[in-house]
Amino acid sequence: MRKMHSTILTITLLAVLSVCSRAVLAEVKIGFVDSVKLLEAAPQAKSAQSKIETEFAPREKELVALQREIKTKEDKLERDGAVMSESERSKLERDILATRRDLKRSQDEFRDDLNIRRNEVLAKLQKDMFEAVVSLAKEQKFDLILTQGVVYSSDRVDITDSVLKKLGGK
Repeated sequence: MRKMHSTILTITLLAVLSVCSRAVLAEVKIGFVDSVKLLEAAPQAKSAQSKIETEFAPREKELVALQREIKTKEDKLERDGAVMSESERSKLERDILATRRDLKRSQDEFRDDLNIRRNEVLAKLQKDMFEAVVSLAKEQKFDLILTQGVVYSSDRVDITDSVLKKLGGK
């Protein structure tokens, strides 16, 4: 969908540019924003990443503890299984299987919750970036700002660093 959108945007831009006279083109102010660079370098992105890591660290530690518990039980079964009674060995095997199921369920929930949280943070970050680009475009009187789908942009039209400065001021 994005690729189709940027292709349509590019075709539309080319059509508009081909119709315009050179005098009109000289007055059009065009800028380019590298959205990937914004996502990587924006202070809000770094802050959000560390906040997510802090938020999910306790759950990640729980998962590691469950993995260690399984490993300990498996080691015990391997080491002592031959000398255990049939009921003890069977009980330990069931316990290992139950703990593995708990681990898998917890890992799935962790992954789902982490993805949901990342998507929420990304949506807010994209909104902040969009607002910063629009604000900068209005302040500096740009007629058109392009982002993805651009094959080349010179430093003269690349306003990514200006947007980063604006985001840094928030």
